[in-house]
Amino acid sequence: MSSEVMVIGEALIDIVIPMEGTPSEHVGGSPANVAIGLARLGHRTQLATHVGTDARGERIAALMATEEVGLSPTSLTAERTPTAAAHLDAAGVASYQFDLDWQLDPASVDVPAGGHVHTGSIAATLSPGGAAVAEIITAARTHATVSYDPNARPTLMGNPDSARPVIEHLISLSDVVKASEEDAAWLYPGQPVDDVLRHWAELGPALCAITQGGSEAVVLLAGELHRLPTLPTVVADTVGAGDSFMAGLISGLLDAGLLGGMDARSRLDAATWDEVLPAVQRALACAAITVSRVGANPPTRAELTS
Repeated sequence: MSSEVMVIGEALIDIVIPMEGTPSEHVGGSPANVAIGLARLGHRTQLATHVGTDARGERIAALMATEEVGLSPTSLTAERTPTAAAHLDAAGVASYQFDLDWQLDPASVDVPAGGHVHTGSIAATLSPGGAAVAEIITAARTHATVSYDPNARPTLMGNPDSARPVIEHLISLSDVVKASEEDAAWLYPGQPVDDVLRHWAELGPALCAITQGGSEAVVLLAGELHRLPTLPTVVADTVGAGDSFMAGLISGLLDAGLLGGMDARSRLDAATWDEVLPAVQRALACAAITVSRVGANPPTRAELTS
């Protein structure tokens, strides 16, 4: 677990609004959730984000310090800290409304050689910061591995026809791509999940995965599709489930030496399913634990082995 991970993207306050009861506030944002998930799994993790020095921003900074996630030097420069109102339906599934400004200075983000960089969601597409993310990822690819989760937010990303080229460009720069079936359906209406995965693999990633809620995850590696059922659990809500899956997947691949620098990229490109399977199983286990708890609350490595 020697490779350092740089996560680039939004941190915000999730205001969770149940159908009944009192709203509650939690630190969220897909990339921030992934950063915390990776740190809890024992990986040295940095987060490059854009929050304010208001009370909510201080809460985010304090949590990252507690979770041992480092913040890039210019992360605390926003005029206000972003929020996402997560409205839960009867099944505990969240829909979101955002108040978000996203800016990023590429010079403030240092992806170390032999490391890994992850990005996704709003930060990878929302101007003006989205262009900076693409610039950072392009430069980092020469000396680090890359993972990406589109984590589509239609209310911010607009028309899928305009978002698709931006998302596909980032996919082409990535070694690992993971998305949900909702992401795929929004980006490619009417196209089967298997076809979406094959299209993404043609763009460049060695490993592509799509999660399908509580049913299964579909993974494409070396031209072969693999289907793994989700693990049985009692669902409290689905907030952060995909981010926990992503963190578990990255963690497992790092531990297997399949992410973290150019040599790891070569190993991932040549990896067999048996070499990748433990990482996917870790991802599924992380997601199962997370959905059993309220809010985005990924497991520690100790919880995975208990």
